[in-house]
Amino acid sequence: METTRHFTVTTYVVNDGATALHQHERIGKRIPPGGHIDRDELPHEAAIRECIEETGLEPSICREQESLEGGSGRCLPQPRRQMLYDVNVHDGTVGHQHIDHIFFASVSSREIDPGPDEADVDAWDWYTREELRKRDLEQDVIELGCAAIGAVDTSRESTSS
Repeated sequence: METTRHFTVTTYVVNDGATALHQHERIGKRIPPGGHIDRDELPHEAAIRECIEETGLEPSICREQESLEGGSGRCLPQPRRQMLYDVNVHDGTVGHQHIDHIFFASVSSREIDPGPDEADVDAWDWYTREELRKRDLEQDVIELGCAAIGAVDTSRESTSS
């Protein structure tokens, strides 16, 4: 059996020391905004689009590397992590996987305003590092959420110096 793999994105958005998670109705877990990368999109473009669709917030992707000047190519915002998730497993055989590009981003507000086909605003909450650690969440959501808060806080400190 051949394994189907899809490229996806997840964006941990941070505002004032907290990250936004919503209760995903279909999978029954609290997760950040994200989804599939469309055929004509680059990963960071999909991360921004999915965040806007699901939260109404416009994210500013945190960049780790500096851009290179000149040459025929250009630097793209790198995901902070790439994760492989088994989506569909039957009798020990993996039928479907998501190759997830994880981005960290800052947003200027906590006013969530989801698009019409998205989870209701009441499905969303903001979590500080302490709240992430206290909740019954997936371990990767806790670790990545805490890392995103730290990365955005560090990024803000370095730009304000």
